[in-house]
Order: sequence, then structure tokens, then C-alpha cells
Amino acid sequence: MPMADHQQVWYVYGVVTATPPFAHAPTGLDEASIESLSDTDLAAVASRLDGGDYAPAAVERGTADMEWLAPRAVAHDRVLTWASDRGPVVPFPMFSLFSNEVAVRAMLQERRLELQRALRRASEGREYALRVYRLDDELRTVAAELSPRLAELEHAAAAASPGQRYLIERKLDTERKTELRAIGARVGREILEGLRTLAVDAFSSPLAPRASVGAGTVENPLVLDAAFLIAPAELEAFQKALAAIVGRHGSRGFRFDFTGPWPPYHFVQSVDRGNEA
Repeated sequence: MPMADHQQVWYVYGVVTATPPFAHAPTGLDEASIESLSDTDLAAVASRLDGGDYAPAAVERGTADMEWLAPRAVAHDRVLTWASDRGPVVPFPMFSLFSNEVAVRAMLQERRLELQRALRRASEGREYALRVYRLDDELRTVAAELSPRLAELEHAAAAASPGQRYLIERKLDTERKTELRAIGARVGREILEGLRTLAVDAFSSPLAPRASVGAGTVENPLVLDAAFLIAPAELEAFQKALAAIVGRHGSRGFRFDFTGPWPPYHFVQSVDRGNEA
């Protein structure tokens, strides 16, 4: 049974330039259908949800519960990915909620210039993500090839007397840890700068001090967490350049994760969440 008007809120996933073919749209949050609210040249991609389930206090509680949040994050991304496959889209943050159609259309009118600029930006390409991890167990075996300082110490240790070798090797262990971090940072910068020239734009996220992936006690820190806005005509050249980089580093201490295309989360102006009257 349809909800009464006063029980509904409008959940906006994003804004597009024209209404996509909604006959083949995926479902949104809570399996709700996807609808379009248009105002001249802009259209909000939205769903009607239960107002009680998405009251501010309920959303605040839910965002602290991963079992509640995770399927909604998947649905939010699913709708935006579907929309971006059909044209430029300005993604909205999760839980951009509006009390009624009037509030949604008012947002489209008030933010028209901002949204138009963002849509023009989104039309320039698709977003792709690249994460590069440092694999220290692998990198140690080739680190001297990438660090003159380590090469010098290894040579000195090999030529030293047994007593001297012990002291040099202790120093080498300390230097190696520092050099592994330096090598990773340098390789991350070089990859970003090398690929940036093949993209419309690039965005590099700050790295958490202990960002890692893996199992057991071996840490594999991130050395690059980047997003690239890539024009369709440049995608093949970008992929070839990335393949060459993977060929140089992929079996020598680094792991690469390249995903996309995604909606242009990093390359459009942010739009404040709703909860508007």
C-alpha cells in the first residue's frame, strides 16, 4: 500500500541532465523504485522512502550500525553507477533527504548554476580508482637496486671483517625500514605524476598511517590512493601506460588495484545533503 504523503521523504541519489530510461533502472534503498523529479534541464534521481525509517534520529542510529548501513551504501552506489552509465551525473552524499517534491525542485532551482557546472565537468570523462600497495617482503629483495644508500651498506657489509659486518648489518636493518618507506613514497608519486598527464584530472587521497591489506602479521601499506577522471578517447592509452607501470613494479614489491568506471565522486563540486523543508 502506498505511504501517505506525510509519511514520505524523498531520497536523492544525484542529479542528471535529462531523465534516463527508468524502465530498466535498478531498485534503490529498501528496494524502492527510482523516480525522476525534473526542473527544466535538470532532473533529480530519487526514491520515496518511509519518513519514520529515515527521520534524522533513525539515520544517525543507522549509520553507526554496519549491518543497516552496508546494504544501503550498495544500493546508493548501484543507482549512481547505473545513472553514470547513461550520461553525466552529479552524485549526492548518502542520506540526502528532502521532505517533499517542492523541496527537491527548490534545491534544483537554487543550485542550478553549481549543478550545471558539475555536470559539465562530469561529462568530460569517467572516474577510475587506482590503489598501489607496498609489499615489504618482496620489496626487501630488490630494495638495494632502488636505493643507493642500501647498495652502499650491503657492499660495505660484504667487504667487512666479521666484527665490523655485525655492526654494519644492524645499521642496515634500520636503514632498510626507512628506505622501504622512502621507496614506496617515491614510486607512488612517480606513478601519480606519470598517469596524471593521460587524465582530465587526478585526485590523490591522504594516506592513513597504517592503511594496509593482507593477512597475518605482514603489512602492505598503501603508497597511492588515487582517482582519475579519464576521457573515453584516452582510456586505452591510460590502460597501456598503467600496464607498463605494473610490468615494472608488479612483481617487485608492489600490488595494484585498478577499478572503474565509477560515478565522478571526486571530480564534481560537493552538494550539501538535504533534510530540507
